[in-house]
Formats: sequence, C-alpha cells, structure tokens
Amino acid sequence: MAAGNQIRIRLKGYDHRVLDHSSLEIVETVKRTGSRVAGPIPLPTRRERFTMTRSPHVDKKSQETFEQRTHKRLIDILQPTPATVDE
Repeated sequence: MAAGNQIRIRLKGYDHRVLDHSSLEIVETVKRTGSRVAGPIPLPTRRERFTMTRSPHVDKKSQETFEQRTHKRLIDILQPTPATVDE
C-alpha cells in the first residue's frame, strides 16, 4: 500500500465519553462512504498532576492535588474515496 493512500486521524480530549462518541461518528461516516477503517485505537492516557497550596500565605502542609487526564484515539482510513474526503 502506498503511503499517500491513507488518512490518519488523531483525537485528543479530556472526557473519554465524548471522545468515544466522536470517534464512532467518524468510523460510521467512513464505512458509509465505502472506505476501510482501522480503529478507533486507544492510545496511552496522559495524566498531569498539579500540587498547590490551599492557602495563599502560610500552611505549607495544607496542599491540594489536581489531576488532568488527556485521552487519545487513533483512526486510520485506508484507501479513502473522494466521498470520504468530502464528508
């Protein structure tokens, strides 16, 4: 297969439910237009943690930890048709 006959879509989001719903919509559209699709393939989730003091001045022992997760999905469209690109 030639390298130009493939479309790779990478999705990133903070809510995995919205990300899964969007990826399923893309997969259904690709299948409806007659192309082959591989995915959605879940990629590793990135977790970022931030520790901040609760008080602006004192009490270093009083801290709070926040976490932000970035979920990723990969979709490969193999042999895309012109209808797939237009959709």
